[in-house]
Amino acid sequence: MSAEENKAVAFQFFERFSASDIEGALDTMTDDATWWIPGKKERSPSAGLYPKDKIGRLFHRMVGALRSGLKMTVVSCIAEGDHVALEVVSAGDLKNGRQYRQEYHMLLKFSGGKILSVREYLDTQHANDIWAAPLTEQETANLLAASQGDA
Repeated sequence: MSAEENKAVAFQFFERFSASDIEGALDTMTDDATWWIPGKKERSPSAGLYPKDKIGRLFHRMVGALRSGLKMTVVSCIAEGDHVALEVVSAGDLKNGRQYRQEYHMLLKFSGGKILSVREYLDTQHANDIWAAPLTEQETANLLAASQGDA
């Protein structure tokens, strides 16, 4: 596959993910694909190297915690050979009221027209603050007030 064809597949992945079509996004990956997320596992629960099936489960949990999915926008993209490098931004609102606004660099490696591996670089502190840190008293009060308003 050409570098331009690989770029098109990379864009498809993020378009499908943004539409909360996790299975469609995973279809752009090889069966033996891996996804690496930076950080120390003891400090960042999502850090590590994931095979395709486990990254899929993580994606489903993420989307399930969001009000309307995670909008991912490719800001820039370059490709050479079987590698595609992308700058991506995301935005999504969690059901607990927190706002996830992330900036990434993604390095994708391709094989046979599909994504073979992803190395994801992001603001790990922001990810931890939004996804893993305990809710503050104010956040808990806001959730309680919102749930009482829905009743």
